[in-house]
Amino acid sequence: MCLYLNVCKTSYPYSLPVSTEINTSGSKHQQLLCLFTQMITEADYHLIKPISCGWFLSQYSLHMCGFSDVVNIRMHAIQVDSVQRWMEDLRHMTEVECMCVLQSKPIGVDEDAPGELIVSGTGAISEYVTRDNLQMLLKRALVVSTELGKMFQRLEKGRWQRVHSTAGRVHCHVRSLIQEYSTARNAPPEMQKYEKSLLEKCMELNVITERCLHTQDEYFLKSMKEAIHEILTDVSDSFSHMIDMALAREIQARILIRQIEDSNNVFAISTAISNLLSLTQDGPQLCSIIAKEGAVVALLKICRQDCFSTLYAHVLRTVASICCVEEGISQLEKVDGILCLADILTDSTCAEATRAEAAAVMAQITSPHHTSTQHLASFLESMQDIVTALIDLCESASCGEVFLLASAALANITFFDSMACEILLQLNAVHILLQACRDRQRVDTPYSKDQVVTILANLSVLEQCTADVLEEKGMQLLVLLNEKPSSSSPSESAACERVQQKAAVTLARLSRDPLVAQTAIQLKAVPRLIELCRSPAERNNSDSVLVACLAALRRLAAECPDSIGPTDHQQLIKPRLVDSFLLCSNMEESFV
Repeated sequence: MCLYLNVCKTSYPYSLPVSTEINTSGSKHQQLLCLFTQMITEADYHLIKPISCGWFLSQYSLHMCGFSDVVNIRMHAIQVDSVQRWMEDLRHMTEVECMCVLQSKPIGVDEDAPGELIVSGTGAISEYVTRDNLQMLLKRALVVSTELGKMFQRLEKGRWQRVHSTAGRVHCHVRSLIQEYSTARNAPPEMQKYEKSLLEKCMELNVITERCLHTQDEYFLKSMKEAIHEILTDVSDSFSHMIDMALAREIQARILIRQIEDSNNVFAISTAISNLLSLTQDGPQLCSIIAKEGAVVALLKICRQDCFSTLYAHVLRTVASICCVEEGISQLEKVDGILCLADILTDSTCAEATRAEAAAVMAQITSPHHTSTQHLASFLESMQDIVTALIDLCESASCGEVFLLASAALANITFFDSMACEILLQLNAVHILLQACRDRQRVDTPYSKDQVVTILANLSVLEQCTADVLEEKGMQLLVLLNEKPSSSSPSESAACERVQQKAAVTLARLSRDPLVAQTAIQLKAVPRLIELCRSPAERNNSDSVLVACLAALRRLAAECPDSIGPTDHQQLIKPRLVDSFLLCSNMEESFV
């Protein structure tokens, strides 16, 4: 007697129906084993999903045997089938709850993996800073910060469902981070206090946002919005403090600084400085922590000791990196760092590389991007010496990098005090800068040209600058209006835009003098300015370049009206500046 059994189950969508012939003349155990063996040999496990052994046994037992037989059959099948078969079936079984937990856990980092930052000391003990752990901590902190930012936005819009879901994700991320980075590293009591408070506030956020899901009372929701906003602000502050403390422990900056302060070994100090410099490359948050630990103070002590003169350049490069944040500049001011920089810049016995790094620090602390200007008080006391040293360095620079650093410092200095511009004119700066522009060894990139034209634009405010430019035949700087990037680099394209804009600004300011305007027209400045106005591609779609070129054109038209054709005059000169701007900026727009 033969029996045909259809093996198919709806819960396995990838299984194929298999009709299997079973010989029922033997024992039930033999029939079962025959069927199971035939299915295993016929099934293509590369194309269909394996059929669970447990399911098969249960289905067969319903048709052919009672409960006691099922137990016996299962025991016999376990002996026949291997554990490996069960493991293969297990791969296709998932539990939603487990998957949710797994998704919130990062994959662990191999402790033996390369990438450790080794801090060598004078003693026998070396300190290790795991860069992989540091990067992971920064990435996870960024994830939480991003979620908190989204929560603020969704709270303002009253999207309560998403506010609650975001609160849950924040709580999950924070709890996981604390468990991995604090519990495993025996966090100090102060840090544990922040952790406990942070978890309590995250839980409170979850509870309150869940309550807001189940009500439509506008007055209640408005009051809850204010409460949630306050709690969310506290969560953000507590999280920032906790991350700062975790980063400080992770990078162990105090150990590096202690080595710099206590060691007399040049090699050990150099290694510690290198490691400190490497840490500053991981973002302003680490720079802020390093500055608070007193790194700038320790580094400048090195620059005041002649026995470490070979380390000056290395030290100053690290100081420049740290001073990208306000805390670094504040530390520099406290130890009279500007006077130290002035001494190095004015010391002709110092190597060019050292003076170039001092110029880099000067460019960093005088950057217009910094909101704090408290350090400028001591800077003004040494401005004459600093400006003189920087323009001398521009003149004697042996390569483009040195010129770039020195000119960048000068460009920043000319922004915040007109006295610097007067000093530069007295030092014949126009001649030095225009000569440098003709030297491809010194001015070889759009970045260097950007600094030169910035200085000239700021100097052109003064009347004396016009005479100096004419004397040096400086109207040749109009060729900077033709500056175009040599690659597809976004930073280079932005530098070219700034060169075009500032060249047009300089031309507009200098054209107050009729002689300068006549010279510019003779050098065919008008056609190029019109091209930049009318062709967005020529100015890389920059609105700032467009405004500067329109201003320069109008200045030239005021001095020499016949230099511009009637059509261009009608569209670019006669209307209001804003109307001409709108006309030129919309020339190639499509309203499809």
